[in-house]
Amino acid sequence: MSSVIISGDTSGAITVSAPAVAGTNTLTLQAATATSAVNTLSTAITLTTQTAPDFTSIPSWVKKITLMFAGISTSGTGIIQVQLGTSSSYEITGYATSTWTANTSNVAFTTGFAIRTTITAAFTQSGHLTLTTAGSNLWIGSGVSCRTDSADSSIFSGNKTLGGTLDRLRIIASATGSPSDTFDAGTINVLLEG
Repeated sequence: MSSVIISGDTSGAITVSAPAVAGTNTLTLQAATATSAVNTLSTAITLTTQTAPDFTSIPSWVKKITLMFAGISTSGTGIIQVQLGTSSSYEITGYATSTWTANTSNVAFTTGFAIRTTITAAFTQSGHLTLTTAGSNLWIGSGVSCRTDSADSSIFSGNKTLGGTLDRLRIIASATGSPSDTFDAGTINVLLEG
């Protein structure tokens, strides 16, 4: 098979049409830089001494976000939560989420996507949260986490309708929804998909 090179213009989209048995098949590619798909892996963040590490400038074409975290630990007992934001601010209320942690309980949260129901400074957590948009600024998330220092796992899910277009997310450890405890170990990163 020979190579195919398609040159676009500055309109922001490239359209590829191929004849079909009945009708036409059309694939429209979004404007982005990628080798085979519109996927972007951000630069990982080391959490040591941070209280609210975040990923900003998330493009408006993103429809799916996977937050990955490995070996994260905090200085206190604040619940580790993921919060979404728009236009340079974070929304800290209005989440409809629930977290179940083995050997403890099932707890509802309104201040973010909580990765477990209880925590101490000795715990280390690894896992991921996947967020997808259902349109109209509604984001639905689900994830799993495990204590890497013990046999203990959590599952969590829920949704959040934002007041605008999502362009950032952060991870915090807090009893109130505002950043409080400091992270003392671990790494986070996000994979953005169109």
